[in-house]
Amino acid sequence: MSDSYKLPHRPTSSVRPMDVLHRAGTYLRLHARLIDRLRFEALFAGGSRERVLDTLRCYQNPDGGFGHALEPDLRGVGSQPEPVEVAFWILDELDAFSDPMVTAACDYLLSVTTEDGGVPFVLPSVRDTPRAPWWETADDPPGNLIPTASLAGLLHKHGIDHPWRGPATDFCWRAVAAMDKITPYEARAVVTFLDLVPDRERALAEFDRLKDGILATVSLDPDAPGEAHFPLDFAPAPLRLPLFDAEVLDRHLDALPAAQSEEGGWHPNFLMWTPVVAHEWGGYLTVGRLKTLRAYGRLPG
Repeated sequence: MSDSYKLPHRPTSSVRPMDVLHRAGTYLRLHARLIDRLRFEALFAGGSRERVLDTLRCYQNPDGGFGHALEPDLRGVGSQPEPVEVAFWILDELDAFSDPMVTAACDYLLSVTTEDGGVPFVLPSVRDTPRAPWWETADDPPGNLIPTASLAGLLHKHGIDHPWRGPATDFCWRAVAAMDKITPYEARAVVTFLDLVPDRERALAEFDRLKDGILATVSLDPDAPGEAHFPLDFAPAPLRLPLFDAEVLDRHLDALPAAQSEEGGWHPNFLMWTPVVAHEWGGYLTVGRLKTLRAYGRLPG
């Protein structure tokens, strides 16, 4: 946790935390897919974590990768690198990196790793599947910090020493060191990597160099319209990196309950290109917003 944010913190929002939780539960039961309903039950209502893992297994393919719209904008059944990141975040919230799904997924990542040590943003096989319009790639795509950086960071966090991790980490260090300009999604991946990687001296040196560029991708106005990227997207839980001060975080934490819809969920602010993804992303993001509120002391532990 960064020194810039200390718990406990007394929330300034007038919305009662249990009302937020109750309304979100109602929204999820009405709109969300099974895995996100089970995530909510496991994380906030004493439900079974094993049921979440059993459901997650249904998204994993025999090659160890994940598909089947676990990442809602990739509708194909085949494996892609980005759904592995979605799976890893779910495994992270359950503290379940000892599950065999992790080793199988790393074996898959090793099978699609490029010569530079990273995995591509998306593989050419995506062309044969229904997908959001931004999932495009070249015939021979290079490694990309999205999702290599987050995947490597989470493996470091949980102490998983798979043969994929070392070359992927080296790729991330090289790619980060070569960065000049940075996009919002790259910035979010880099923050995850630099926050979780164990070489703290090197991580902080790179962070100091990139901090202004990262902050330039952040929308500090909680009411910013369109596909904005807010502080809590970069720091859904307190970071070790000194990226945001407490005043910025508190302002956005105060705004989260107000952004809860009448139905009780939180809606995506990016393009919904087919109707089903609005429900699937809504459920996934709603669980994520609840996790963030709890991580900063705004919901009961």
